[in-house]
Amino acid sequence: MRKLHISSVRPGQITARTIFTESGSVLLGSGMELTERFIERLKRMGIDTIYIEDANTLDIIPEDVIHDDTRKEAVETVYKTMTNLMDQPRLVGRCSIPELGNSFRKIFGKIMGDLSTSQDVLVNLANLHVMDGYFFHHAVNVAVLAGVIGMAKGYNQSQMIELGIGALLFDIGMTQLPKELWNKKVELTEEERVRVSYHTEDGYNILRSQFNISLLSAHCALQHHERFNGSGYPRSLTDKNIHEYAQIVGLADVYDALISPRPFRKSFTPNEAIEYLFAAGNNFFDIELVKTFLNHIAIYPVATTVELNTGQTGVVSKVDPTVVHRPIIRIIQESDGTPLSSPYEIDLRKKEFMSITIMKTL
Repeated sequence: MRKLHISSVRPGQITARTIFTESGSVLLGSGMELTERFIERLKRMGIDTIYIEDANTLDIIPEDVIHDDTRKEAVETVYKTMTNLMDQPRLVGRCSIPELGNSFRKIFGKIMGDLSTSQDVLVNLANLHVMDGYFFHHAVNVAVLAGVIGMAKGYNQSQMIELGIGALLFDIGMTQLPKELWNKKVELTEEERVRVSYHTEDGYNILRSQFNISLLSAHCALQHHERFNGSGYPRSLTDKNIHEYAQIVGLADVYDALISPRPFRKSFTPNEAIEYLFAAGNNFFDIELVKTFLNHIAIYPVATTVELNTGQTGVVSKVDPTVVHRPIIRIIQESDGTPLSSPYEIDLRKKEFMSITIMKTL
């Protein structure tokens, strides 16, 4: 399969990955033939990229680190919880919500189970969802990324569960905002930014009221916008004053936000997001934590189209976890623009003078 920008998708092409609605249900399954009408509908719903079947790349299959059924159940649980809380603003911070902790402990247990079966995990968040579902899918992505970091740091099961529940619920305070703010299609005004900033304390107050959720999990909600240099909020904490769980969640939050399309900007490529985070080391985030994180992220995800310094165009077919910046590329177009009926592969680990110059979205 091959990942294409929606502007390059044509009628008659076949989907190779499931696309999810905001609630986690299936919008369009894999193996479906796309029509012009459905392509236009996907564009209106904010889908910017899609995986399609391609004769030259049929055997190229990007693997998400969690199974589709795990992701579906996790998004459904987040969606149900968050939408219920949106209907009772200013109430939940003062009362216990039965089974909240147990539900999310169960969900993260499944995520952790999937992660533990992956060897040499290189995260490629390959899920596709409508833009209105960002809030719910984002929580699951942050939990996946946080779980990978926790495992890399050798956390025990108890620590993993505390981190995972905090990661899934870190933005729960957003439910206490007017819906027009958390789902706004343009950049916020300064006044709106101030109002949104309250979601950290709102989230903390909700979670610390739950008898079955750790106070350390609640700190993920309170501190995920704190920054290493003291420039964050709500308390301008610095360095080790920010709990490590919250630092991990904050890092995962920023990465997934960068690689996700937003109504007011296009998405970053994974490579661009990684460069941003590395530059933020010991500024926004602890540099050692950033290094741990980046060691487990796919710089050039499988099925991504790239251009080499030779002018050739290819698709990433394999990635060696020990040399993530030198993947194997299946060449599908020569430098003069000639498409290939018989593609061939180049292993950049063995081609010293060849390199990737750009990740293409078309």
